[in-house]
Amino acid sequence: MEQANKDRSLVSKVMDGLVTGIVEEKYGAILPPQDVLSKEFDVSRTVMREALSMLLARDMLDVRPKIGTRIRPMSDWRMIDEDVVNWRFRAKPDPLFLRDVIEFRILIEPRASAQAAARGSAADIAAIREAFEAFRVIRPAEPGFQDADELFHTRIVVASGNQFFKQMAAIIRGALSTVNPIVNQKEGLWEKAIDTHQRVVEAIEKRDPKEAELASLAMIDYSTEELGSTFASIPPVRG
Repeated sequence: MEQANKDRSLVSKVMDGLVTGIVEEKYGAILPPQDVLSKEFDVSRTVMREALSMLLARDMLDVRPKIGTRIRPMSDWRMIDEDVVNWRFRAKPDPLFLRDVIEFRILIEPRASAQAAARGSAADIAAIREAFEAFRVIRPAEPGFQDADELFHTRIVVASGNQFFKQMAAIIRGALSTVNPIVNQKEGLWEKAIDTHQRVVEAIEKRDPKEAELASLAMIDYSTEELGSTFASIPPVRG
């Protein structure tokens, strides 16, 4: 059992190293042969084969005869997998990716907020308020800001009671980790973030699904506007 756990840990470490190399464009379009990678990571070919198979299962790689192991476009990666989500958000954001992130949030978060208002338990709603109170006292440059914001949004998704929304919480956290460092550089944006987050909390506490949905949409819209001013090439999100 101990050896099996050690092997799994080693496979995970190799996977993480491979993904880092991929998102940093270390390998180009084709991965080196398995024996070369095994030497690079100082692991057996068995461990390397298992790590590569895990990435293949997540649609990140493609093995082709006479070509080798090709790295698939990031848009093909299986995003519902939490590991893949975390890895994808390591890469430098591009305008199309930011657009897709915004569209995803618009589809999920306002509806989750409405459902949290309609069906969240008293404990769920208290947890959302608690997360907001922790978030509002931390400035963007201070330690813990990102964790506090992610917790707030995650608790809303959990309070929605929708099991599929819960599975997608990792994507929302990844979206925030990408968007926040860009948006929070702007003067006065922290105060606006507090106002928009508070509006969502109060609507959920009042059990007002329609207002909660509108408030959540407004919370996303303000950051979308700021992203648009930073990345002028972001395609329009809503018509």
